[in-house]
Amino acid sequence: MIAKLKGILDQLDDGTAVIDVGGVGYLIFASARTLSALGAPGAAVTVEVDTHVREDHIHLYGFATGAEKASFKMLQTVQGVGAKHALSILSVLSPDEVFTAIAAQDKTMFTRADGVGPKLAQRIVNELRDKTVNAALGLGAAAVMSAGAKAKGNTPGGEQMADAISALVNLGYGRAEAYGAVTAAQVTLGDDPALDKLITLGLKELAG
Repeated sequence: MIAKLKGILDQLDDGTAVIDVGGVGYLIFASARTLSALGAPGAAVTVEVDTHVREDHIHLYGFATGAEKASFKMLQTVQGVGAKHALSILSVLSPDEVFTAIAAQDKTMFTRADGVGPKLAQRIVNELRDKTVNAALGLGAAAVMSAGAKAKGNTPGGEQMADAISALVNLGYGRAEAYGAVTAAQVTLGDDPALDKLITLGLKELAG
């Protein structure tokens, strides 16, 4: 099982790269984000690898970061999401944006990826909402999921957060965008903030 490759970037193509490791070229499939991070052919590179073994092939999926690899594996736990869908999502969303979209229940962010329609996007946010992913991405994921719990009203201040997010969405902002602004405002204001202050500071975050 290959978990990491360290070598020289030999070539780049649409959706793939070849990494020369000691004279052996390894073909990896990767997101546009990772391919961009690898640089130009001839560069020294290191990629995290997820190896898929099937009866008729062995595919290597490469990632610039461990967070992207963890997101790739997590996304595929959703029924109907394969490696191709997961890479497509990670080509347009960073791992942090994936978690923010899940916590905010913003399916429209996932529909930005090629091949992901509204029904599949809804399934992604529904099935991943309550999954335990903190161990995969560490404290960053924990903070996102904690904030998501507040936005759903499970902790003090949660109801105000949900109302503030709704207010910003009604003003024309995207749900994930509103969620991020209100979460930042809540961190500044502390627990159990007043609704008007959350909305006001949230608007300032969006304007900034």
